[in-house]
Amino acid sequence: MIDDADFLIEATSVQKVYETGDVRVRALRGVDLSIRRGEMVAIMGPSGCGKTTLLNVLSGLDDLSDGEVLVDGESIGRMSDRKRTSFRAQKMGFIFQSYNLIPVLSAVENVELPLLVAGKRPKKARQWALDALQMVGLPEQANKRPAEMSGGQQQRVTIARSLVNIPAIVWADEPTGALDSETSKGIMDLMVRLNGEQDQTFVLVTHDAFVAARAHRTIRMRDGNITSDEPNGGPNGSPNGEAI
Repeated sequence: MIDDADFLIEATSVQKVYETGDVRVRALRGVDLSIRRGEMVAIMGPSGCGKTTLLNVLSGLDDLSDGEVLVDGESIGRMSDRKRTSFRAQKMGFIFQSYNLIPVLSAVENVELPLLVAGKRPKKARQWALDALQMVGLPEQANKRPAEMSGGQQQRVTIARSLVNIPAIVWADEPTGALDSETSKGIMDLMVRLNGEQDQTFVLVTHDAFVAARAHRTIRMRDGNITSDEPNGGPNGSPNGEAI
């Protein structure tokens, strides 16, 4: 029996409207969605269907036009900008297709940056960053800059940065989109392992069916609506370690 406490993310009647002059675009049309703690959920759909908008609204990167989003029981929409920024820093990690690494910083400096911004002491931030690079299998790359690393290595640094503050939720927008198939598999293997070991919730936006198959659930969208929400029978199993 599942009660509300099992859900880390709850979206109710979420709408998002973009207005530019006389043009009004309804990107989300009353989305309802609940995601359990420790779940890995994939969101799929054609370009322009609203999947990235949904990720941005759920994570508080973008304002919603109507409805409500609760993350760990707190309403994202009712927070001030300052509170929302602090909430994201404490609870969330982000992985993007473009890596978003700072080119003049080394891998360990990129990873420790969120901790320094959050006010952690430099010595502790450096140790946590080194531990995170160890966790993603890149301790030997700590002092290299992004240009000195492969795309797969850069994405692993991005994952280390997203996990360094031990967030409850990791949001990933096309995390393997710029990678070849072999490297993509390695990145997904890593995220599946971290999801299982640390019980962190992962929400992935992807166009790749092979990536989605590694999640616990696949949500499909079209025209701002969820059209299906189905469990997967893939190798990742269920959040409780049981076969789905």
